[in-house]
Amino acid sequence: MAELAPHELRVLVAVAETGGFSAAAARLGLTQSAVSHSVRGSEAKVGAVLFERGRTGASPTPAGERAVALARRILRLYEVLGAEVRGAGGRAGDTAEGVLRIAAFRSAALHLLPPALERLTARHPGIRPEVRVVRELGAGTAGEVAAGRADLGIATLNGTGTGTGTAAPGGGAAGLLTGVLREEAYALVHPAGHPDPKALPLLDWDENCGSYTRDWWRAQDWIPRATVKAEDDGMVLTMVGRGLGMAILPELSLREATDAVDITGLGPSGPVRRVGYVTTPESASTLAVRALIRELRSEKA
Repeated sequence: MAELAPHELRVLVAVAETGGFSAAAARLGLTQSAVSHSVRGSEAKVGAVLFERGRTGASPTPAGERAVALARRILRLYEVLGAEVRGAGGRAGDTAEGVLRIAAFRSAALHLLPPALERLTARHPGIRPEVRVVRELGAGTAGEVAAGRADLGIATLNGTGTGTGTAAPGGGAAGLLTGVLREEAYALVHPAGHPDPKALPLLDWDENCGSYTRDWWRAQDWIPRATVKAEDDGMVLTMVGRGLGMAILPELSLREATDAVDITGLGPSGPVRRVGYVTTPESASTLAVRALIRELRSEKA
């Protein structure tokens, strides 16, 4: 099978991200016919239809989604090649540089990443972190890594292991490398001084339904079925502080708690979630990602 050249990979990514051949051509400074010809050539080389063409544009087929994700990841290696060579050479020693793309869910971006990035950029001034907050729904942060849009993600992890492995995170894609950074217990949060917090309505948010809590949650007959949904855990905590209900939140979310709430542990059988990093095998070998993982691992729970 003929190999795809870098310019062909860039065309695939541009078509997927812009939603059409004309828009991709404008982004790349090419003609529409050149983009169309490149896509047809790529499809012939890989032996699969990569885009559904229609009057409103072009959308990736399942094969196209996979091809575009791999294209992003391959192109990313081209981007970091120079920095890797300089960092591994005698001139720069083991100093990493360049843009480091990170995806993280909200509470991790607020509380877990900043101290690690502070140490990272102090040791490697040439690194330029770019952090995007991604909701842990559907593919979540792991999906951003698998799709080639992030070099490393901070995700909630499934499974029971605590070492680096290839188990897929919640909602993520198999084949990624993961490592547990911390395990955190959930606690009952309720308005300060309330005499019967378990009688209050339950406040929740969509991301708080991972496999690490589901079985425990179903076994608790004191948790009401009817819930009030909020946008994220920060909003839930604010609403609890306003006396609107009680909630069950993990430790990272509770770092924003004020005196308006009381926190009660759920005992040794309460739910625990694992928070860790997610990256691809190729990104895991780069200097910047390795350096960030070292800093994340050095962060005290």
